[in-house]
Amino acid sequence: MYTKLEQHEDTAQEQGLDLEPPVRMEEEKEVMEEMEVEERVVEIEHPLPCLSESDTQGIIKGRDLFGYVGIEAVLDQMRRKTMKAGFEFNIMVVGQSGLGKSTLVNTLFKSKVSRKSCTPNYEEKISKTVHLQSVSHIIEEKGVKMKLTVIDTPGFGDQINNENCWEPIVQYVNEQYEKYLKEELNVNRKKRIPDSRVHCCVYFLPATGHWLRPIDVEFMRRLGKIVSILPVIAKADTLTLEERLEFKQRIRQDLQANGIRVYPQKEYDEDAEDRILNDKIRENIPFAVVGTDKEHQVNGNKVLGRKTKWGIIEVENIAHCEFAHLRDLLIRSHLQDLKDVTHNIHYETYRVKRLNESNANGVVLSPLTLENGTLEKSDAESHL
Repeated sequence: MYTKLEQHEDTAQEQGLDLEPPVRMEEEKEVMEEMEVEERVVEIEHPLPCLSESDTQGIIKGRDLFGYVGIEAVLDQMRRKTMKAGFEFNIMVVGQSGLGKSTLVNTLFKSKVSRKSCTPNYEEKISKTVHLQSVSHIIEEKGVKMKLTVIDTPGFGDQINNENCWEPIVQYVNEQYEKYLKEELNVNRKKRIPDSRVHCCVYFLPATGHWLRPIDVEFMRRLGKIVSILPVIAKADTLTLEERLEFKQRIRQDLQANGIRVYPQKEYDEDAEDRILNDKIRENIPFAVVGTDKEHQVNGNKVLGRKTKWGIIEVENIAHCEFAHLRDLLIRSHLQDLKDVTHNIHYETYRVKRLNESNANGVVLSPLTLENGTLEKSDAESHL
């Protein structure tokens, strides 16, 4: 840097003058002060990267805190609010008659929750068309309340001609999305919007031991785009262990060959821990299940099982069937994730589609422009 001191020295040399020590000391002091000011200005004009807004966020862990803050108490607050309000879970069961849908649902929730079980003087009739019916219950366990809605699909796959038998089911699922969207668009929205959206569809496959039928492929291909589908092999005790293993492998091959998306999808895994857990589930899909609501004595203990000439098939014994895996997935490990996928993926896809349609038509989407669903359903509530 060419300083004022050097300029002064050059001028003095040209004039033939000698600088006296006091003058030189004062010059040096003045120059040093000016250099310090310039450095401070440079620091202000060019702040260090650590002071930028994007880099101000840091991680303060427990050992760095001065004392107890109480952040963990938020979990207790959330738990109390959830226990007071309760939550909802809507499950749809689809499959032809005689596959044990009602029995399996009763086994899952260890109570008479199926439409068949809670309807007085129920008569089994084969419906000529697919007619959706639902029944709701409030189930309470250890202070936690859950409103469970089971949607049944009598008549599905029971006709000689099953063409388009999935259309009423697709229509029902979309109508529940439409109903929720209408509530969201209201100016004065409810504090808590009633959720009738289908969170999971359990699809029952007959234990043929062969390949998927055309109706199975077509149904799961269409429904897999709008709802979380979980295929199960019904009445798996009719197959030997070797037959069951081969059948499961064939079904997985068919699902992959036809591009059928079943829950849980790989693209929805949030982290490595989820991926490891879900990979184990994907390896076991479809679950080979057996359902029953009858108890038997086995080694002095009461167990749910089916009694045969050769012994008792224990429903919750993973060596006998995979019911326990299905139960854990639906209730104990992935129930909230099923609801999140329904809301954040399937419902969001439907909502964006409807908004785009309204924009393309030049119509502002509002509750007045939305039509109510026409599909009837009978809802009966009981407290267990």
